[in-house]
Amino acid sequence: MRVVFAQALGVSDQVIGLTIIAAGTSLPEVVTSIVAALRGERDIAVGNVVGSNVFNILGVLGLTGLLAPTGIAVPDAMVGFDIPVMIAVAVACLPICFTGGVISRWEGGVLFAYYLAYTLYLILAATHHDALPVFSVTMLYFALPLTALTLAVLAVQERHRRIRP
Repeated sequence: MRVVFAQALGVSDQVIGLTIIAAGTSLPEVVTSIVAALRGERDIAVGNVVGSNVFNILGVLGLTGLLAPTGIAVPDAMVGFDIPVMIAVAVACLPICFTGGVISRWEGGVLFAYYLAYTLYLILAATHHDALPVFSVTMLYFALPLTALTLAVLAVQERHRRIRP
């Protein structure tokens, strides 16, 4: 129903897949991970999310590409923006390895805020909103450098903490 409504508004299939369908298919993982975290089973929470994403990218996309008669065309917009964002997010998660495998509340809040910013970008781009250039510049020259700086500081702090027990 939501997909039909979005299509009626002229939203592209790419944006529908990256937002509505992605959120809908991920809700079971979200609920499972939240319940596992609340019960203290953090390994299940993280494994559920990581495993689901690895399976979706490698298993589902790989099998679909294998079975599709002409392969899967990847839109230029996805190659130019969405896939680099996915790679950047994967790199941004590396400090979790430095901090003893703990995602603090503020880090979780930052990750969720970036998801909201990404979704907002998709909506602004799909609707060709006047705010898109300002939003893009803000993300590129403020949020991303601030994130890089934060990650660098966290990595250095963790390294010093490990050197001096």
